[in-house]
Amino acid sequence: MSDTPFGFSNPDDDPDRRKDEGSGSGGAGGGMPFGFGLPGSGGGDNPFGGQGFDPAQFGQMLSQFGQMLAGMGSAMGSGGGSGPVNYDIATKLARQQIGSVDPVSPRTADAVTDAARLAELWLDAATTLPAGASKVVAWTPVDWLDNTLETWKRLCDPIAEQVNGMMLNGLPEEARAMAGPMLGMFSQMGGVAFGSQLGQALGQLSKEVLTSTDIGLPLGPEGTAALLPAAVESFGEGLEQPAQEVIVFLAAREAAHQRLYSHVPWLRQRMLATVEEYARGIRMDMSSIEDLAQGLDPSALTDPSKLEEILKQGAFEPQTTPEQKAALERLETMLALVEGWVETVVADALGERLPGASALTETLRRRRATGGPAEQTFATLVGLELRPRKVREAAALWRRLTTDAGTEARDHVWAHPDLLPDSSDLDNPTAFVDRVIGGGTGAFEDPIAQLQATMEREQAERDRAAEDGSGEDRPGDDSTS
Repeated sequence: MSDTPFGFSNPDDDPDRRKDEGSGSGGAGGGMPFGFGLPGSGGGDNPFGGQGFDPAQFGQMLSQFGQMLAGMGSAMGSGGGSGPVNYDIATKLARQQIGSVDPVSPRTADAVTDAARLAELWLDAATTLPAGASKVVAWTPVDWLDNTLETWKRLCDPIAEQVNGMMLNGLPEEARAMAGPMLGMFSQMGGVAFGSQLGQALGQLSKEVLTSTDIGLPLGPEGTAALLPAAVESFGEGLEQPAQEVIVFLAAREAAHQRLYSHVPWLRQRMLATVEEYARGIRMDMSSIEDLAQGLDPSALTDPSKLEEILKQGAFEPQTTPEQKAALERLETMLALVEGWVETVVADALGERLPGASALTETLRRRRATGGPAEQTFATLVGLELRPRKVREAAALWRRLTTDAGTEARDHVWAHPDLLPDSSDLDNPTAFVDRVIGGGTGAFEDPIAQLQATMEREQAERDRAAEDGSGEDRPGDDSTS
């Protein structure tokens, strides 16, 4: 599965798809967005290049494009179809893939609630962060889809907007003025394409995620801890672990995530903002869109399966930019720190209470290392693969910090984003731990606390000077009478 946004392939991975940059026109289509051929262009002349803008030819191109979009009316839908991603289509396709599901039985829902209550009790002794979930629920795949869609919109809209903008920016100003309302149809076509692939991905993911935070991000409503019993049951098959232990283990992970996201106020927003930063760095190779449009059957635009095939052909070619690399590194590191902290806290909380906890942790690590469904789908949608090496190193850093500095100092690192370790600290945790414990003193180096301590010390010195009769606010006066 592709690790670029919405499954688009990276041209660097397939040099055969790259055009010769010195070939001038770049092939048929003459450099036009979507590559619609212009009569008389011969496929080699750019109608917007050195030979100037030809309104007649552009009008014929618009006619072709209108025919291409003629069958899309019913697919466009309304409401959720007006943005950069057609969420009406995404939701319909996801529900089709989910199919019919049985509601969660009261007995199963009670078991989830009891497991979460027990996990919260044990977590109290393993972290200074209090419980973060105000309610615990058992979701079906449809429940997961309905309750996480708003967060997926925040994750996917910036990327889709940037891709659509790249397509529209390929038109010169004169062509845009002539196209008029047709420009909106460009965006709508992209919305249908994005919605199609998003729906397929979410439909698959909804049946395989174990909790609302299975990919590390807070996808569900704030303060709601959720487990998906059907997926949990499938996960536990063949593990030789009691079903009750599996539920408690996963409930503890979900509760730990909720504590972190509820009591670290900047964390949720920072995660989503980093995805937006990634989107702003997207660049595209318009020549790949030209290739796609050659001979494209307009009827394919009303068939979701054909739309997905079009996307898998590399319809768009996002280019890796320095801005994207920096944003991805920050997001990957942040996710690894969250997952590593959760692993450490859950291990401390369950300890000997759950004999199979270590084996279950290793099972999740293997699931991630082999490209588990959650990680694969996340990589497809936002272009990020959470590498297991990062999580393992992050867990080792939190474990070292817990041992050397204590639970309170470890959790206080989350007080401000500037205090968190970065990717280089994951490679050299010793230096980070030394900074936290102040070279072995055991006191956390909090800049704000240090400033406050300095101010208090200076005030105490002034007070002592006043009591000694040496005068107020006369520091440095060593004269004697």
